Amino acid sequence: MNAVEIEEAISALAEETFDAAEFPYAFLLAFGNKETTLKRLRSGTSNKSDLGGVLQTNNIHLKSCAAGTVSETLAALKASPATTKAKAKFILATDGQTLEAEDLTSGETIACDFKDFPDHFGFFLPLAGISTVKQIRESSFDIKATGRLNRLYVELLKSNPDWGTAERRHDMNHFMARLIFLFFAEDTSILNGEDLFTATVTQMSDKDSSNTHEVISELFRAMNTKIEDRASANLPRWADVFPYVNGGLFSGSTEAPKFSKIARSYLLHIGSLDWTKINPDIFGSMIQAVADDEERGALGMHYTSVPNILKVLNPLFLDDLNAQLEAAGDNKRKLDNLRKRMSKIRVFDPACGSGNFLVIAYKEMRAIEAKINAYCGEPDRRSEIPLTNFRGIELRDFPAEIARLALIIAEYQCDVTYRGHKDALAAFLPLDAENWITQGNALRLDWLTVCPPTSQKVDMRGEDLFMSPLEKAQIDFKNEGGETYVFGNPPYLGGKKQDAEQKSEMKSVSFGRYNEKNLDYICAFLAKAADNIQHFSGVAFVSTSSVNQGIHVPTFWPFMLKMGVSIDFCYEPFKWSNNAANNAGVYVTILGFSYDGAKQKYIFSGGVRREVENINPYLVSGSNEIVLPASSPISCLSKMNTGNQAADGGHLTLSSHERELLISADPSIAPLFRQVAGTSEFFDGKIRYCLWIKDNELDLALNNDELRRRISNVEKFRAEGGKVAQTLVDRPHQFRYTNTAPDFGLIVPQVSSETREYIPCGVFDNSLIVTHKAHAIFKPTWTDFSVFNSKLHFIWARALSGRLGNGLSYSSNLSWNTFPVPKLTEKNKEDLTRCAEDILLAREAHFPATIADLYKPDAMPENLRQAHDRNDEVLERIYIGRRFRNDTERLEKLFEMYTKMTTKVPT
Repeated sequence: MNAVEIEEAISALAEETFDAAEFPYAFLLAFGNKETTLKRLRSGTSNKSDLGGVLQTNNIHLKSCAAGTVSETLAALKASPATTKAKAKFILATDGQTLEAEDLTSGETIACDFKDFPDHFGFFLPLAGISTVKQIRESSFDIKATGRLNRLYVELLKSNPDWGTAERRHDMNHFMARLIFLFFAEDTSILNGEDLFTATVTQMSDKDSSNTHEVISELFRAMNTKIEDRASANLPRWADVFPYVNGGLFSGSTEAPKFSKIARSYLLHIGSLDWTKINPDIFGSMIQAVADDEERGALGMHYTSVPNILKVLNPLFLDDLNAQLEAAGDNKRKLDNLRKRMSKIRVFDPACGSGNFLVIAYKEMRAIEAKINAYCGEPDRRSEIPLTNFRGIELRDFPAEIARLALIIAEYQCDVTYRGHKDALAAFLPLDAENWITQGNALRLDWLTVCPPTSQKVDMRGEDLFMSPLEKAQIDFKNEGGETYVFGNPPYLGGKKQDAEQKSEMKSVSFGRYNEKNLDYICAFLAKAADNIQHFSGVAFVSTSSVNQGIHVPTFWPFMLKMGVSIDFCYEPFKWSNNAANNAGVYVTILGFSYDGAKQKYIFSGGVRREVENINPYLVSGSNEIVLPASSPISCLSKMNTGNQAADGGHLTLSSHERELLISADPSIAPLFRQVAGTSEFFDGKIRYCLWIKDNELDLALNNDELRRRISNVEKFRAEGGKVAQTLVDRPHQFRYTNTAPDFGLIVPQVSSETREYIPCGVFDNSLIVTHKAHAIFKPTWTDFSVFNSKLHFIWARALSGRLGNGLSYSSNLSWNTFPVPKLTEKNKEDLTRCAEDILLAREAHFPATIADLYKPDAMPENLRQAHDRNDEVLERIYIGRRFRNDTERLEKLFEMYTKMTTKVPT
């Protein structure tokens, strides 16, 4: 269940007659528990309560109690030994009149009337496996409104299927935008009377809903008719009381879809909500999902939290504005200069969606301006920050409409907060028809036509958000001479997931200046920003961390640096996810850059801001040296290869069971089998085998019917394959490569979880065949083992390797061959060999535990952890004579060494 579904279930439960015995089970059902789970609780099989309530292990202990005993019951639940033993996260008590609950992890509590507890549903979302942030818990209204609007939207499409077609989807979305505005307007006195829209529809439309669409259509027509034109418009008296709104919102067709009885009921119910609680910075993204079939499954979860948005905006320009405000003190001249500076600032989000980033930027700037006005003794002064200086591009029409609407609502709310309700109302209507959010493809548009540099005119002629076609002058920015900031959260899409159109867009932006084929889609947005970097005061995007790792850096960043891009600030990679259950999220960074290399540079890590001299494309303090793939190690390390590719169609590999059956039938073929391993076999201890047939053993193999069949199938597979496969047709009994270890070798995983503290490699003897699903060092030293299993090497690989899901995709050319190691003395090698042996002994002590078991982040055996720690200490002392203080220091030292080792000294 998602948050919207839970809110609806909880609201329905609160409206029912309270049943003390049934409430605990109904409550758990509302949070997604299955009937089978509830059945076990009812029977007592899994109910561990010692107080006559319901106790679900690892979840909640709740109880219905006698009237007036809620607080005492909650205290008893908290003190209950069963609560502690079952590791309950929540306790809840209610008598049907009041309800109290506590989050035992955080200590946070709620107490409210029973009928109001749905307003606190976000408090309990962890019960449904939904990790919450403070934002969602404070936004019960936004989620409630989204759910109601979604039900109305779906119901209207049932009665008006043509409105759901591509031809009419814009009309449907525009209709919903009008409704959202009216619900907000009637609760904030923007309309002439309280609840005017809902009340009029209630009174003037028939209960059978037959004329509901006609009533709404007349109201739309009224709000598109100027007051001086009302006499000739023949408006009904009940519609004539509505103000003139227009602004493009009610222009054009006033047609409304037909309503069923259910749809009319939904409309009136939505109108009864308190729309003064709307939060435009969240609501826009939520309502976007209503009109998006693909996103509706996660309804109520599609928004970027305000703290994450501020990670972009604060270091980009808001921190500087706040610093200037603090420095101004009570100096009115300095305060006035800051106010003028802010009035000229232009902000631009080229992938604005429903406007979250723009709304937050506007609200934050208004808050700073309000402080200036207060310090100057002008608290009621009208804002000088033009809404039309907040520009955006959005591919889809409905989010673009919602973005403009969210900004309009945000402006009104700020006016109410800082100037008062009366002045806010006086300045609000009529809306103007200015189009400052452009619907279009940001990668196909010239950004400087949408957000031009100072003194250049806007010449973008796109369709108006509410009128089509656009027949008016282009909207220029107000207040010349200001800064321009570009920011946002463009879409992420790996090279393999891009469709033909997206690949074409990528190519049109790269224009042959770099190879875009395997790059993430967001690189096109970074490149567009770089193309115009001299015109922008600063750019900041949320980006996948892969953009600063792996092959992206040597492929893409030479172009960025050539364009004059200087990274001003960045966040070390962190997990970015929506608040839905089971959402793995994606690792991202935030990149801030500009053309001004003289700006102060900051790296944010763990909530700490560190000033550095330069930030390189790997987001590390150091020179802009780019690590290029190397064919052999630059240090004293042994050669690493990819394992043996079979190119066999799977016919040369067998399970343990298949091997046993063949050998039991013909023991003479036993020498033809060898154990085989790739990454998964190494980590998980899986046993598989392959046919490993030398040329002089071919006759023995061909005498066996099953082996002859397999060899024949390999020959057929290769004959029908590509050029490489066809060159192998004459030896179908063998892998494409046949590398083995003369003595012992190291097997290296191609993918390893980033949550591990190390990338563990293993040791194999000359009987094991390593497949191309792993890397291998066939002639290693124990120094290789020690270095590879070190924290230093893990940090280097994490910075340079690409990503596969949430794992590191290990590249030998990028991560091993480029790894800088100081010259080692014989004593160093002896010490590292001893450390390698200690790690292997520690692993062996836990046989038959697998590598995956031993290297679980939270369950690594202590003796193995200590062995690794000793290895790290010995190796790090070789580098700098002591342990490194942190990973940042490790990485900076490695980049410094790499630069020295790969820079040619002039002769």
